[in-house]
Amino acid sequence: MATKTLSVDLEAYERLRQAKASVKESFSAVIKRATWPPTQGTAGRLAAWASARGVEDRLSDAALDELDRHQESDEPAPDRWIDG
Repeated sequence: MATKTLSVDLEAYERLRQAKASVKESFSAVIKRATWPPTQGTAGRLAAWASARGVEDRLSDAALDELDRHQESDEPAPDRWIDG
């Protein structure tokens, strides 16, 4: 199996170490166990996407403001270090 060497600061190393389920668990296993939620979009990114496709006239400022308001009220992402 191929490997890569990563450099992390001491805080990141400590968080990885603490996330290990056992002393024998590798950092690779810890990272693979973590979940990485998709990047949340913003109304601005949606507008840029629409503009790039020539459909920006379908997105009103009011609609974009409403999308931003809904996004701001979203719950924070779950802890990505929980098995599940």
